[in-house]
Amino acid sequence: MTITELIKKVFTDEKKRSEMKARAIILVTVISFAFFAVILRLVDIMLLNHERFAAKATLQQIGREVVPVKRGIIFDRTGRKLAINIHTKSIYSNPSEVSSPEDTAVALSRILQQKPDTTITMLNADSRFSWVYRQLGIEYAQMIKDLNIAGIGFIPEMMRYYPGGSLASHIIGFVGIDNQGLEGIELRYDRYLATGKEKWLYMDRDARGNILSGGYRKGEIQGNNLVLTISEGLQHIVETNLDAAVSEWEAASATAIMMNPHTGEILAMANRPTFDLNNPSGTETGHKRNRAITDIYEQGSTFKIVVAAAAIEEGIMDQHTEIDCSAGYIKVGGRKMRDAHRHLHRVLTLKEVMQKSSNVGTIKVALELGEERLYEYTRRFGFGSKTGIDLVGEVSGWVRPPEYWSRLSIGSVAIGYEVAATPMQVLRAYAVVANGGYLVRPHVVSEILSPCGKVIYEANVEKQRIISEKTVTSLREMLEAVTEEGGTAISASIDGNQVAGKTGTAQMVDPATGRHSSEKLVSSFVGFAPAYNPAVAVIVVIHEPQGAEVYGGIVAAPVFREIVNASLTYLGVPMDNFRE
Repeated sequence: MTITELIKKVFTDEKKRSEMKARAIILVTVISFAFFAVILRLVDIMLLNHERFAAKATLQQIGREVVPVKRGIIFDRTGRKLAINIHTKSIYSNPSEVSSPEDTAVALSRILQQKPDTTITMLNADSRFSWVYRQLGIEYAQMIKDLNIAGIGFIPEMMRYYPGGSLASHIIGFVGIDNQGLEGIELRYDRYLATGKEKWLYMDRDARGNILSGGYRKGEIQGNNLVLTISEGLQHIVETNLDAAVSEWEAASATAIMMNPHTGEILAMANRPTFDLNNPSGTETGHKRNRAITDIYEQGSTFKIVVAAAAIEEGIMDQHTEIDCSAGYIKVGGRKMRDAHRHLHRVLTLKEVMQKSSNVGTIKVALELGEERLYEYTRRFGFGSKTGIDLVGEVSGWVRPPEYWSRLSIGSVAIGYEVAATPMQVLRAYAVVANGGYLVRPHVVSEILSPCGKVIYEANVEKQRIISEKTVTSLREMLEAVTEEGGTAISASIDGNQVAGKTGTAQMVDPATGRHSSEKLVSSFVGFAPAYNPAVAVIVVIHEPQGAEVYGGIVAAPVFREIVNASLTYLGVPMDNFRE
């Protein structure tokens, strides 16, 4: 090797050593930085953010499964079930784990009986969780489970079921897809029936998500049970007869309520139109409205009981006081207000004024009372205030104070106009006469029972005396006369039991004109039986009946008779044999 070659080799080796040294330095630096980064990360995980990462680890190591909330059962007063629960499975997917959304959608849709396009939309959701189908029957859920499709899971859920379908729909109400109360008792007592939100059962799992804990027993969270005041049998009687009346008179809507006048217990409450509790979404919104407590109307002649009660209680008149109605009309505020029938153009006693529903006679009594006392008794009988019934949506109605009355108002109010009330308010007013002079608070829940049967709530009778027994005695005799020969509601009479009540026929306000219509009427009858020891008080209100004569005594009174006659038999109430 020449000197030149030797020198060249030395320089080459030196260069390689320098490069190797540089590489070593770089490698050591990288390893040092990496090691330092690991140390920093460990400090962050173990010291600075220990709790956050510990919680994250727990979530990764522990799986959870929903424990269904079992809503309490709703019973009628005899123990019959009105609302129960059915075990179902809800299907969900983790779209990222579904290998073939198209094929999966087709397979699922055959069982779910829905279009594949609907299913595939859920399978392609941009999330780790997507509902595929809620509250599927157990047998169908098992069919899907047998397909063993990756990314498809199941969560147990409770579905509310109503054995009676549409029976008592406006009282019971219904729940939403997440088992929360939306209407009626289901909403009003939701916190008792559901006892809170859903709960979760936690279990160990492996890295693949498989449950490691074995032999666990998953329980249910049981809500409290409700016992209602209504009777399924009486409810059926009311609804059957209300359906027949709506059909016969081609009415736009109708309401009937039955109450124990002594306690305020609602024994039955029905509205038409109605809806199926098991398919509320398939019904018009207006059909779900509980018209018995949400809709107000000017009641017409059923209000006259307030005028008569005030006159007797104040000592202005008694039932034998004579009132000259011979002119057939009376001027109020410069306007003539007339009686509907010519045979009333004579002198009538106060009892006959009520029996024959004389407008002229009633207005004359009101003029003797004066505006202030008429308004006082209107309020005393509960008009213009909510009854306090334990249902959602109740309105107070309205009655204006005298300072806002016109010159015509005292005449209008006396015969049931310019006072808007719900059917529930009107029935409660008549219950005052039935129970001896007390204004009671109506209610539909009798008891709330814990899952083990312990009574945690029991309804109390709430009542307040508003008129004397002496006045009640006179009013009862007057209302009896209404259903006897010569009265406006002979068609409400029942063989074997004395009936007391009053007819009402009023013009409705036409929304198009803002004035009372001579064609759109509301016909009603409200009363109680047996007259001297009432078991039930009932109101029937028929809106817009079609026909030549649609007075309350013709349209509503016969419905009252059929309901009460069947109900007294159902309850085993003996005949009083007062009627010959």
